[in-house]
Amino acid sequence: MSTAAKETDGIQDRVIAVSRVAKVVKGGRRFSFSALVVVGDSKSKVGFGVGKAGEVPDAIKKASEQAKKNMVHIEQIDGTIPFQVEGRFGSSLVQMMPAKSGKGLIAGGPVRIIVELAGITDIVCKIHGSRNGHNVVRATMDGLSQLLTIHQYAAKLGRPASEVQQVRLAKQPKSAALKK
Repeated sequence: MSTAAKETDGIQDRVIAVSRVAKVVKGGRRFSFSALVVVGDSKSKVGFGVGKAGEVPDAIKKASEQAKKNMVHIEQIDGTIPFQVEGRFGSSLVQMMPAKSGKGLIAGGPVRIIVELAGITDIVCKIHGSRNGHNVVRATMDGLSQLLTIHQYAAKLGRPASEVQQVRLAKQPKSAALKK
């Protein structure tokens, strides 16, 4: 896995994987290169793309252009995600959990690169099942695209945000929690 980074207009791109692919033809094999690239603005937007070409730089350039077209906004609260979420693609499952401020990025492989480029600073992630880079990237993007703010969630339910907001009982004295 290469982590070559390039910056244009505040958008960074990182190469997740480059692989050589072959097409069998009458005279033998034709080789080309496939690249998986993730781009992000380190604030709240991130996207991924796959490019294929005869040379590695061309494949990376194509993947980067596709990734910029596919950028999505990621909801976050104080540098972490609003709630626990699972992303699935193929046999890959990525669990992402919010973390307290200062905990840092506890994530491996492609997930770490995606959350860094999305601007998330505190998160705990675990990959289950297939660890294929392409599947993990798609599963991570699936999970991050499920995130909503409390106002979006309340609007979806047709209720006010104050009614939907969870109140933790741990902050109240035990006697007050038992009386309810």
